[in-house]
Amino acid sequence: MGIPLNVGIIGCGAIIAQYLTNFRRLDAINLVAVADLDPARAQAVADSYDGVRALTVDELLAAEDVELVLNLTIPAAHADVALKAIAAGKSVYGEKPLAATTAEARQVLDAAAAAGVAVGCAPDTVLGTGIQTARKAIDDGLIGAPVSATATMATPGHERWHPNPDFYYQPGGGPLLDMGPYYVSALVTLLGPIVSVVGAASHTRSERTIGSGPREGQKVPVEIDSHVTGVLVHASGALSTLFMSFDAVKTKSPNIEIHGEKGSLIVPDPNHFDGDVQLFELGADDWKTLPVSAGYVDAGRGFGIADLSATPAGQEPRAGGQLAFHALEVMESVLESAKTGQAVAIQSTVKRPDMVELAELTTPVRA
Repeated sequence: MGIPLNVGIIGCGAIIAQYLTNFRRLDAINLVAVADLDPARAQAVADSYDGVRALTVDELLAAEDVELVLNLTIPAAHADVALKAIAAGKSVYGEKPLAATTAEARQVLDAAAAAGVAVGCAPDTVLGTGIQTARKAIDDGLIGAPVSATATMATPGHERWHPNPDFYYQPGGGPLLDMGPYYVSALVTLLGPIVSVVGAASHTRSERTIGSGPREGQKVPVEIDSHVTGVLVHASGALSTLFMSFDAVKTKSPNIEIHGEKGSLIVPDPNHFDGDVQLFELGADDWKTLPVSAGYVDAGRGFGIADLSATPAGQEPRAGGQLAFHALEVMESVLESAKTGQAVAIQSTVKRPDMVELAELTTPVRA
Protein backbone atom coordinates (compact mmCIF):
# COMPACT_ATOMS: atom_id res chain seq x y z
CA MET A 1 0.00 0.00 0.00
CA GLY A 2 1.21 3.45 -0.83
CA ILE A 3 1.08 6.78 0.94
CA PRO A 4 -1.35 8.40 0.66
CA LEU A 5 -3.59 5.37 1.07
CA ASN A 6 -6.90 5.54 -0.80
CA VAL A 7 -9.69 4.69 1.63
CA GLY A 8 -13.39 3.94 1.18
CA ILE A 9 -15.77 3.87 4.14
CA ILE A 10 -18.74 1.52 4.51
CA GLY A 11 -21.12 2.71 7.24
CA CYS A 12 -21.92 6.39 7.76
CA GLY A 13 -23.29 6.38 11.30
CA ALA A 14 -22.33 8.64 14.19
CA ILE A 15 -18.77 7.34 14.62
CA ILE A 16 -17.76 8.44 11.11
CA ALA A 17 -17.52 12.09 12.23
CA GLN A 18 -14.40 11.40 14.31
CA TYR A 19 -12.70 9.63 11.43
CA LEU A 20 -13.53 12.44 9.00
CA THR A 21 -12.06 15.05 11.35
CA ASN A 22 -8.78 13.17 11.62
CA PHE A 23 -8.55 12.16 7.97
CA ARG A 24 -8.49 15.85 7.10
CA ARG A 25 -5.21 16.24 8.98
CA LEU A 26 -3.55 12.95 8.06
CA ASP A 27 -1.33 13.20 4.99
CA ALA A 28 -1.24 9.40 4.79
CA ILE A 29 -5.01 9.10 4.16
CA ASN A 30 -6.90 9.99 0.99
CA LEU A 31 -10.64 9.42 1.45
CA VAL A 32 -12.19 8.71 -1.97
CA ALA A 33 -15.62 7.13 -1.39
CA VAL A 34 -18.33 6.36 1.18
CA ALA A 35 -21.29 3.99 1.21
CA ASP A 36 -24.22 3.26 3.51
CA LEU A 37 -27.44 1.26 3.36
CA ASP A 38 -29.10 4.67 3.60
CA PRO A 39 -27.95 6.51 0.42
CA ALA A 40 -28.87 9.87 1.93
CA ARG A 41 -26.40 9.42 4.78
CA ALA A 42 -23.61 8.56 2.35
CA GLN A 43 -24.46 11.54 0.17
CA ALA A 44 -24.42 13.87 3.17
CA VAL A 45 -20.89 12.74 4.01
CA ALA A 46 -19.75 13.11 0.40
CA ASP A 47 -21.18 16.61 0.26
CA SER A 48 -19.20 17.58 3.36
CA TYR A 49 -15.83 16.25 2.19
CA ASP A 50 -14.12 17.45 -1.01
CA GLY A 51 -13.34 14.78 -3.58
CA VAL A 52 -15.45 12.02 -2.00
CA ARG A 53 -18.03 10.02 -3.98
CA ALA A 54 -21.22 8.55 -2.48
CA LEU A 55 -21.58 4.98 -3.78
CA THR A 56 -23.56 1.84 -3.07
CA VAL A 57 -21.74 -0.82 -1.07
CA ASP A 58 -21.23 -2.96 -4.17
CA GLU A 59 -19.93 0.02 -6.14
CA LEU A 60 -17.44 0.89 -3.42
CA LEU A 61 -16.19 -2.69 -3.21
CA ALA A 62 -15.68 -2.70 -6.98
CA ALA A 63 -14.02 0.73 -7.15
CA GLU A 64 -10.48 0.41 -8.49
CA ASP A 65 -9.21 3.43 -6.58
CA VAL A 66 -10.21 2.06 -3.16
CA GLU A 67 -7.21 0.29 -1.60
CA LEU A 68 -8.58 -0.14 1.95
CA VAL A 69 -12.13 -0.40 3.24
CA LEU A 70 -12.85 1.20 6.61
CA ASN A 71 -15.66 -0.91 8.06
CA LEU A 72 -17.91 1.20 10.32
CA THR A 73 -20.94 -1.08 10.22
CA ILE A 74 -22.59 -2.62 13.30
CA PRO A 75 -20.60 -5.43 15.00
CA ALA A 76 -22.92 -8.14 13.66
CA ALA A 77 -21.98 -7.11 10.11
CA HIS A 78 -18.22 -6.69 10.66
CA ALA A 79 -17.20 -10.11 9.37
CA ASP A 80 -19.52 -10.09 6.35
CA VAL A 81 -18.34 -6.69 5.14
CA ALA A 82 -14.69 -7.50 5.82
CA LEU A 83 -14.90 -10.76 3.87
CA LYS A 84 -16.51 -9.01 0.91
CA ALA A 85 -13.79 -6.34 0.94
CA ILE A 86 -11.07 -8.99 1.08
CA ALA A 87 -12.72 -10.93 -1.77
CA ALA A 88 -12.54 -7.72 -3.80
CA GLY A 89 -8.78 -7.58 -3.18
CA LYS A 90 -8.86 -4.76 -0.66
CA SER A 91 -7.28 -4.41 2.74
CA VAL A 92 -9.69 -3.75 5.58
CA TYR A 93 -9.70 -1.82 8.86
CA GLY A 94 -12.68 -2.19 11.19
CA GLU A 95 -14.13 -0.68 14.29
CA LYS A 96 -13.93 -2.98 17.30
CA PRO A 97 -14.56 -5.83 17.61
CA LEU A 98 -12.90 -7.54 14.65
CA ALA A 99 -16.01 -9.74 14.38
CA ALA A 100 -18.91 -10.85 16.54
CA THR A 101 -17.17 -14.15 17.39
CA THR A 102 -13.69 -15.60 17.18
CA ALA A 103 -14.96 -18.12 14.62
CA GLU A 104 -15.98 -15.28 12.31
CA ALA A 105 -12.79 -13.36 13.09
CA ARG A 106 -10.68 -16.38 12.14
CA GLN A 107 -12.42 -16.50 8.75
CA VAL A 108 -11.49 -12.84 8.19
CA LEU A 109 -7.82 -13.36 9.06
CA ASP A 110 -7.53 -16.55 7.01
CA ALA A 111 -9.16 -14.92 3.98
CA ALA A 112 -6.85 -11.90 4.25
CA ALA A 113 -3.77 -14.09 4.51
CA ALA A 114 -4.84 -16.06 1.42
CA ALA A 115 -5.52 -12.83 -0.51
CA GLY A 116 -2.32 -11.12 0.63
CA VAL A 117 -4.10 -8.06 2.04
CA ALA A 118 -3.77 -6.33 5.40
CA VAL A 119 -6.21 -6.34 8.32
CA GLY A 120 -6.30 -3.61 10.94
CA CYS A 121 -8.77 -3.01 13.74
CA ALA A 122 -9.65 -0.48 16.40
CA PRO A 123 -8.93 0.45 19.07
CA ASP A 124 -5.99 2.56 17.91
CA THR A 125 -6.06 4.43 21.20
CA VAL A 126 -3.05 2.25 22.11
CA LEU A 127 -0.99 4.33 19.65
CA GLY A 128 -1.54 7.60 21.52
CA THR A 129 0.80 9.23 24.01
CA GLY A 130 -1.02 7.87 27.08
CA ILE A 131 -0.53 4.12 26.57
CA GLN A 132 2.75 4.56 24.68
CA THR A 133 4.38 6.70 27.41
CA ALA A 134 3.46 3.98 29.91
CA ARG A 135 4.84 1.36 27.51
CA LYS A 136 8.16 3.22 27.26
CA ALA A 137 8.37 3.52 31.05
CA ILE A 138 8.00 -0.26 31.33
CA ASP A 139 10.50 -0.90 28.53
CA ASP A 140 12.98 1.51 30.17
CA GLY A 141 12.79 -0.50 33.40
CA LEU A 142 11.27 2.24 35.55
CA ILE A 143 9.12 -0.26 37.47
CA GLY A 144 11.42 -3.26 37.12
CA ALA A 145 9.94 -6.58 36.09
CA PRO A 146 6.13 -6.22 35.79
CA VAL A 147 4.24 -8.31 38.34
CA SER A 148 0.57 -7.42 37.97
CA ALA A 149 -2.00 -5.02 36.61
CA THR A 150 -5.56 -4.00 37.33
CA ALA A 151 -8.00 -2.69 34.72
CA THR A 152 -11.23 -1.08 35.94
CA MET A 153 -14.29 0.17 34.08
CA ALA A 154 -17.34 0.97 36.19
CA THR A 155 -20.58 2.65 35.13
CA PRO A 156 -24.19 2.21 36.32
CA GLY A 157 -25.25 1.49 32.74
CA HIS A 158 -25.52 3.11 29.32
CA GLU A 159 -29.32 3.18 29.45
CA ARG A 160 -29.06 6.34 31.57
CA TRP A 161 -27.89 8.35 28.52
CA HIS A 162 -28.25 6.17 25.40
CA PRO A 163 -31.66 6.50 23.68
CA ASN A 164 -31.51 2.93 22.30
CA PRO A 165 -29.40 0.87 24.72
CA ASP A 166 -31.02 -2.51 23.97
CA PHE A 167 -27.96 -4.08 22.29
CA TYR A 168 -25.78 -3.45 25.34
CA TYR A 169 -27.92 -5.98 27.23
CA GLN A 170 -28.30 -8.63 24.53
CA PRO A 171 -25.90 -11.46 23.62
CA GLY A 172 -22.80 -9.86 22.14
CA GLY A 173 -23.18 -6.89 24.48
CA GLY A 174 -22.27 -6.36 28.10
CA PRO A 175 -19.47 -4.38 29.72
CA LEU A 176 -16.65 -6.71 28.73
CA LEU A 177 -17.41 -6.97 25.01
CA ASP A 178 -18.33 -3.28 24.85
CA MET A 179 -15.32 -1.73 26.62
CA GLY A 180 -12.97 -4.70 27.00
CA PRO A 181 -11.26 -4.23 23.62
CA TYR A 182 -9.72 -0.95 24.87
CA TYR A 183 -8.49 -2.47 28.11
CA VAL A 184 -7.32 -5.86 26.82
CA SER A 185 -5.54 -4.31 23.82
CA ALA A 186 -3.78 -1.90 26.17
CA LEU A 187 -2.77 -4.69 28.58
CA VAL A 188 -1.30 -6.74 25.73
CA THR A 189 0.53 -3.68 24.38
CA LEU A 190 1.95 -3.03 27.84
CA LEU A 191 2.58 -6.54 29.15
CA GLY A 192 2.44 -8.89 26.18
CA PRO A 193 0.14 -11.76 25.13
CA ILE A 194 -2.15 -13.74 27.43
CA VAL A 195 -2.00 -17.52 27.84
CA SER A 196 -4.94 -18.32 30.13
CA VAL A 197 -7.87 -16.71 31.94
CA VAL A 198 -10.28 -17.27 34.81
CA GLY A 199 -13.59 -15.41 34.89
CA ALA A 200 -16.67 -14.81 37.02
CA ALA A 201 -19.79 -12.81 36.16
CA SER A 202 -23.15 -11.70 37.53
CA HIS A 203 -26.04 -9.29 36.97
CA THR A 204 -28.03 -7.25 39.46
CA ARG A 205 -31.39 -6.97 37.70
CA SER A 206 -33.37 -8.46 34.85
CA GLU A 207 -34.38 -5.21 33.17
CA ARG A 208 -33.16 -1.64 32.72
CA THR A 209 -35.10 1.62 32.32
CA ILE A 210 -34.20 3.99 29.49
CA GLY A 211 -33.40 7.39 30.98
CA SER A 212 -33.42 9.74 28.00
CA GLY A 213 -34.75 10.30 24.49
CA PRO A 214 -38.09 9.40 22.91
CA ARG A 215 -38.17 6.01 24.67
CA GLU A 216 -37.55 7.40 28.15
CA GLY A 217 -39.20 5.19 30.77
CA GLN A 218 -39.33 2.07 28.59
CA LYS A 219 -37.94 -1.18 30.02
CA VAL A 220 -35.09 -3.11 28.36
CA PRO A 221 -34.61 -6.79 29.22
CA VAL A 222 -31.16 -7.83 30.45
CA GLU A 223 -30.07 -11.05 28.73
CA ILE A 224 -26.36 -10.95 29.62
CA ASP A 225 -24.16 -10.64 32.70
CA SER A 226 -23.65 -6.97 33.43
CA HIS A 227 -20.69 -7.36 35.80
CA VAL A 228 -17.58 -9.34 34.77
CA THR A 229 -14.33 -10.01 36.59
CA GLY A 230 -11.39 -11.86 35.09
CA VAL A 231 -7.80 -12.79 35.88
CA LEU A 232 -5.53 -12.84 32.83
CA VAL A 233 -2.23 -14.72 32.93
CA HIS A 234 0.32 -13.15 30.59
CA ALA A 235 3.05 -15.22 28.92
CA SER A 236 5.55 -13.10 30.87
CA GLY A 237 4.07 -14.35 34.14
CA ALA A 238 2.38 -11.06 35.01
CA LEU A 239 -1.23 -11.26 36.19
CA SER A 240 -3.89 -8.75 35.15
CA THR A 241 -7.25 -8.39 36.89
CA LEU A 242 -10.23 -7.07 34.91
CA PHE A 243 -13.22 -5.36 36.55
CA MET A 244 -15.85 -4.48 33.91
CA SER A 245 -19.25 -3.39 35.22
CA PHE A 246 -22.56 -1.87 34.16
CA ASP A 247 -23.69 -2.35 37.79
CA ALA A 248 -21.20 -0.30 39.83
CA VAL A 249 -22.08 3.34 40.49
CA LYS A 250 -18.60 4.89 40.59
CA THR A 251 -14.94 4.09 41.25
CA LYS A 252 -11.81 5.98 42.29
CA SER A 253 -9.58 3.20 40.97
CA PRO A 254 -7.28 4.10 38.07
CA ASN A 255 -8.43 2.82 34.68
CA ILE A 256 -5.23 0.78 34.52
CA GLU A 257 -2.53 0.35 37.15
CA ILE A 258 0.70 -1.60 36.54
CA HIS A 259 2.84 -2.90 39.39
CA GLY A 260 6.48 -3.97 39.15
CA GLU A 261 9.29 -4.91 41.48
CA LYS A 262 10.66 -1.35 41.57
CA GLY A 263 7.58 0.79 41.14
CA SER A 264 3.97 1.25 40.06
CA LEU A 265 2.38 3.09 37.12
CA ILE A 266 -1.01 4.74 36.79
CA VAL A 267 -2.00 4.49 33.12
CA PRO A 268 -4.65 6.83 31.63
CA ASP A 269 -8.03 5.77 30.25
CA PRO A 270 -7.39 3.37 27.32
CA ASN A 271 -10.53 4.74 25.65
CA HIS A 272 -8.57 7.99 25.18
CA PHE A 273 -5.42 8.66 23.19
CA ASP A 274 -3.62 10.79 25.77
CA GLY A 275 -3.55 11.46 29.51
CA ASP A 276 -1.02 11.60 32.33
CA VAL A 277 1.13 8.62 33.25
CA GLN A 278 2.13 8.61 36.91
CA LEU A 279 5.02 6.71 38.51
CA PHE A 280 5.62 5.81 42.15
CA GLU A 281 9.13 4.45 42.58
CA LEU A 282 10.23 2.21 45.42
CA GLY A 283 11.36 4.48 48.25
CA ALA A 284 9.73 7.62 46.83
CA ASP A 285 7.50 9.97 48.84
CA ASP A 286 4.82 10.54 46.23
CA TRP A 287 3.65 9.91 42.69
CA LYS A 288 5.27 11.88 39.88
CA THR A 289 3.88 12.59 36.43
CA LEU A 290 6.12 11.35 33.63
CA PRO A 291 6.81 13.58 30.63
CA VAL A 292 5.18 12.52 27.39
CA SER A 293 7.83 10.33 25.78
CA ALA A 294 6.19 8.07 23.17
CA GLY A 295 3.17 7.78 20.91
CA TYR A 296 1.42 9.88 18.30
CA VAL A 297 0.75 13.38 19.63
CA ASP A 298 -2.84 14.66 19.43
CA ALA A 299 -3.95 11.34 17.97
CA GLY A 300 -7.54 10.33 17.25
CA ARG A 301 -9.59 7.65 15.53
CA GLY A 302 -8.04 6.77 12.20
CA PHE A 303 -4.41 7.09 13.25
CA GLY A 304 -4.26 3.29 13.22
CA ILE A 305 -5.00 3.37 9.49
CA ALA A 306 -2.26 5.92 8.88
CA ASP A 307 0.14 3.75 10.87
CA LEU A 308 -0.98 0.68 8.89
CA SER A 309 -0.28 2.49 5.62
CA ALA A 310 3.41 2.69 6.55
CA THR A 311 3.67 -0.94 7.71
CA PRO A 312 6.00 -2.93 5.43
CA ALA A 313 4.43 -5.76 3.46
CA GLY A 314 4.29 -8.94 5.50
CA GLN A 315 4.62 -7.11 8.83
CA GLU A 316 1.69 -6.99 11.26
CA PRO A 317 0.24 -3.50 11.85
CA ARG A 318 0.43 -2.20 15.41
CA ALA A 319 -3.39 -1.90 15.53
CA GLY A 320 -3.66 -5.12 13.56
CA GLY A 321 -6.01 -8.02 13.09
CA GLN A 322 -3.88 -10.42 15.14
CA LEU A 323 -4.05 -8.18 18.22
CA ALA A 324 -7.80 -7.70 17.72
CA PHE A 325 -8.31 -11.46 17.38
CA HIS A 326 -6.27 -12.16 20.51
CA ALA A 327 -8.24 -9.60 22.52
CA LEU A 328 -11.53 -11.06 21.28
CA GLU A 329 -10.48 -14.60 22.22
CA VAL A 330 -9.44 -13.40 25.68
CA MET A 331 -12.84 -11.76 26.24
CA GLU A 332 -14.80 -14.75 24.93
CA SER A 333 -12.74 -17.02 27.16
CA VAL A 334 -13.34 -14.93 30.29
CA LEU A 335 -17.09 -15.26 29.65
CA GLU A 336 -16.73 -19.00 28.98
CA SER A 337 -14.80 -19.43 32.23
CA ALA A 338 -17.51 -17.52 34.08
CA LYS A 339 -20.07 -20.06 32.84
CA THR A 340 -18.03 -23.20 33.44
CA GLY A 341 -16.06 -22.25 36.53
CA GLN A 342 -12.89 -23.53 34.83
CA ALA A 343 -9.74 -21.79 33.68
CA VAL A 344 -9.54 -21.46 29.90
CA ALA A 345 -6.32 -21.66 27.89
CA ILE A 346 -5.91 -19.04 25.16
CA GLN A 347 -5.10 -20.68 21.83
CA SER A 348 -3.92 -17.60 19.95
CA THR A 349 -0.91 -15.45 20.60
CA VAL A 350 0.39 -12.18 19.20
CA LYS A 351 3.68 -10.36 19.09
CA ARG A 352 3.71 -7.40 21.47
CA PRO A 353 3.30 -4.47 19.06
CA ASP A 354 6.33 -2.25 18.51
CA MET A 355 6.47 0.93 20.56
CA VAL A 356 5.53 4.17 18.78
CA GLU A 357 8.31 6.74 18.88
CA LEU A 358 7.12 10.18 19.97
CA ALA A 359 5.88 11.92 16.82
CA GLU A 360 3.54 14.48 15.36
CA LEU A 361 1.85 12.29 12.78
CA THR A 362 2.02 13.85 9.35
CA THR A 363 3.90 10.85 8.03
CA PRO A 364 3.62 7.60 10.04
CA VAL A 365 6.63 6.45 12.02
CA ARG A 366 7.94 2.91 11.83
CA ALA A 367 10.91 1.48 13.69
